[in-house]
Amino acid sequence: MIREGRRTPVYGWSVVPRLVRGAPPVVLVVVGALSLLVGLLIVTRPLTSLVLLTVYVGLSAIFSGVARMLSAPETALWSRIGFGAVWIALGLAILLGLGRTLELLPGIIAVLLVLGGLASIYDALRRGSVSQRVLAGVWGGAQIAFAILSYAWPDVTVLVVAVVFGVRTVVFGASMLVRAVRALVEGRGSVPATGEPAPDRAETDAAASVSPSASAAAGRRGRVRAAWLAAGRYALSALLIALAAGGWWANSWFEDGAQVVDAFYDPPAVVPYEHGRLIRIDDFSGQKPPGADVRRILYTTRDANGQPAVASALVIVPHEAPPGPRPVVSWNHGTTGVARGCAPSLRDASATKWAIPGLDEAVARGWVVVASDYAGQGAPGVFPYLIGRGEARSSLDAILAAGEIDGLNLSRRTVVWGHSQGGHAALWTSQIAGDYAPDIDVRGTALLAPAGQPLELAEELTSGDANALLSILISWVLVPYADTYDDIDLTDYIAPGSEAIVREMTQRCPTEPGVMVSVATALGVSEDRPLFVGDLTAGALGRRLEDNTPTGPWDQPILIAWGDEDEVIPAHLQHEFVQRLCAEGNQVRVLEYRGYDHLRTLLPGSHFIPVLISWTDARFRHADTHVDDCPD
Repeated sequence: MIREGRRTPVYGWSVVPRLVRGAPPVVLVVVGALSLLVGLLIVTRPLTSLVLLTVYVGLSAIFSGVARMLSAPETALWSRIGFGAVWIALGLAILLGLGRTLELLPGIIAVLLVLGGLASIYDALRRGSVSQRVLAGVWGGAQIAFAILSYAWPDVTVLVVAVVFGVRTVVFGASMLVRAVRALVEGRGSVPATGEPAPDRAETDAAASVSPSASAAAGRRGRVRAAWLAAGRYALSALLIALAAGGWWANSWFEDGAQVVDAFYDPPAVVPYEHGRLIRIDDFSGQKPPGADVRRILYTTRDANGQPAVASALVIVPHEAPPGPRPVVSWNHGTTGVARGCAPSLRDASATKWAIPGLDEAVARGWVVVASDYAGQGAPGVFPYLIGRGEARSSLDAILAAGEIDGLNLSRRTVVWGHSQGGHAALWTSQIAGDYAPDIDVRGTALLAPAGQPLELAEELTSGDANALLSILISWVLVPYADTYDDIDLTDYIAPGSEAIVREMTQRCPTEPGVMVSVATALGVSEDRPLFVGDLTAGALGRRLEDNTPTGPWDQPILIAWGDEDEVIPAHLQHEFVQRLCAEGNQVRVLEYRGYDHLRTLLPGSHFIPVLISWTDARFRHADTHVDDCPD
C-alpha cells in the first residue's frame, strides 16, 4: 500500500522496512538474501516447503496485526487494537499448532482474507481521499471474494498463496539487496527505510529559502503527483474488480460443467437388506442406441467390505426380443473418475457404441446390456476403484436387479465384458459369481486392455517421472483404498499437509471443466512428487493391491485384447498377465493389435469388435469355436 505522510496506515509486510530502518548494509544483505532464498523455495517447491509456507503465513498474520496497531493515529483506537489483536492471535495459533494447521491452511487463509477485507472496508468508510476510499473498499471486497473461492478450491488456494507469498518475498529480498548495494556504493553506514539518502543541513537551509515561485511550482508538482496517485488507485481498483469477477466466473463455469447428481440416486430411508434388489427405475435422458430402450436403475448391493450399499446402472433393452429369455452382457466401464458425479449413467453418451463396444451389434442380436456405475458413483458411498470385490458385487447385483424389471425376462446366460478398470472388474465378476450370485451363469469373460495386475501396474507407473496425469491417477487409487481399508493411512504415502490437494483431485471427473484445476494443481506440485513420499507398492497399500489381483479360477474361456501402443497399461504387462493365466490352466484367446492405443480396441471401427461379437455369440450358444491360445 502506498504511504502518504501520516494519514496512510501501514499494512502487512510494509512494517518490515520500518524494522530495518537505519540498519547497516550488512544487515540488509543478510535479510535480503534470506528473503530471496525463502521466496524462491516457496514458489518453486510449494509442497516441499509447505511447513515453511505455513510459518510464513503465521508470521505474516502477526506482522499484519502489528502494522494495524501502528496505523495512522486518526484511525479509531478500537479498530487498530481489535483487528490487530485478532491477526496476532491467529498468527500465534498457526505457529503454535503448526502440525495441526498444515491441513487447515486453505481455511486459515480464507479467515485471514475475511478479516483483512473487513478491516479494509472499515477504513474505506471512515477516512481518506476518494481514491483511497475506493481502493480500500474494493480491496476489502476482493479479499472476501477470494476467501469464499479459497473454500471452493482448497487445493489451488495453497499453490496460489505459495506463489503470491513467494513472489512478494522475492521482491522484498531483491529490494533489500539493491538498497544495500546502493548504500555500499555511496559509502553510507546505514539506509533510510525509503532507500533515499537523508538530506544534510545545507539542503535543509536551502529548502527554507526557496522563493515563492519555486514554492508554487512545488505545489503544482504535488498536485500532479496526487493526481497520478489517484489514477493509479483507480486503475488498481479496476484490476482487483476484474480479478475477483474472473475468479467468480471461472468458479461458475467449473460448477456448471460438472455433472449434477439428481435425486434419483439418493437411496430411500428404508431399503431391502438383500443384495441385488431393485429399488427404483427411471428413463435415461441421454442418447439411445437404434432399436433399444435405456433405463437407469437403483438397487441394493454390498461394498468392498461386504456392508450393505446402494448402486446404480443402465439397462439397455432391445425392442426386438429373441425367442425365450434374453441373454445378458454385463458391461464394466473403464476409468471415469472416482467421484459421485463421474457415474456413466449421468453422461449423455454412455449408452452408445462410442462408450460400449459393439453395442449396436449386441442390440441387433437381442442381448440385454447391463452397465453398472459401481457403488460410490451416482449413489453415495466409497467408489471401489481397482478394488475387486466391490466392483464385482456391483456388477452382479445390477444383473439381479435388472431381472426384477416388469416384463423383462432375463436368461441366466451371461457374458462379462470390461475395459481397463472394467477389465479388472470383469475378472473379479466372473471369479466370485459362483459364490456371490449362483443364479447367474457366466459363460465367458472378454477383457479390453485390462488392469489385471494392480500391484505391477503401480510399480510400472511410479517408476517413471512425476507428471500431472500420474498425480491424478494415483490420487484416484490412494483415496478409495484409504477410505476402504482401515490398515491404510493416506498420510503414510503423501507429503505432509497435502491431503486436501489429494482429496480434491478425486472430486473432479475427466469430462468436466473442473478437471483443469486438478491438472493445474498437479502440474504445480509434480516436481515435489507429493504422492510418492511413501512407496506405493510397500506396506499396507502394497499388500492390498496384491489382494486385489484377480486369481480365478475361471471355469469359462477368457478373451483378452490390447494395443501394442497402449500408453496407460504397457503391452509387456499384458503379456505377463496372459502368461500367468495360461500357467494356471485357463482357456485364453489373445489378440494384440498393432498401432492401437488404450482406447482403440473399444471404439467403432476396431478390428476387435467383430471378434468380440462372434466370440460372445458362441459363448451364449456353447458353440465349439477357437477359445484357447495358451500352449499345451
